Amino acid sequence: ATRCRVQGRRRVQGRRRVQGRRRVQGRRRVQGGVGFRLVLTMPTTVFGEILAHCLAGLPDEACGLIAGDAASGSVLRWYPTRNAAASAKLYEVDPRDLLRADRDAESSGTELIGVVHSHTHTGAYPSPTDVVQAPDPAWHYVLVSLRDTHPAMRSYRIVGGRISEELLALESR
Repeated sequence: ATRCRVQGRRRVQGRRRVQGRRRVQGRRRVQGGVGFRLVLTMPTTVFGEILAHCLAGLPDEACGLIAGDAASGSVLRWYPTRNAAASAKLYEVDPRDLLRADRDAESSGTELIGVVHSHTHTGAYPSPTDVVQAPDPAWHYVLVSLRDTHPAMRSYRIVGGRISEELLALESR
């Protein structure tokens, strides 16, 4: 079984430790914290599917899309996509896969809220290319590093070239 490190992961016996009492555009008050912190909530099943897709994509970068509720930052669906760039250093979501994912998300009452891709030789932090190509400031940018023995997954928001890491909270459903 593959183990993975998740920066900022919080889980308590299958329930979220993150309290969702007050929500503002993907932000939640984190228990024990002061003020608001960005949070992306993801089911453990989606987390595992993302890791499997990234590992299967080696030696190239893998990519995919996440759909869910933008207001709460909850991931409800995962769409693995092909890397049209077929490169170990770049990714490009296949346009046909993007169209299919967008249509499916819309028909299921959700919306695309972010993109996932792997870094094969570097850490799980947005590269300068990732920052320049960030298409939507409202999206979540999830990166999986396959550089080390154990994959690492982290999530960011990129707005106007500014990178902000957000808490990635896993939940059992």
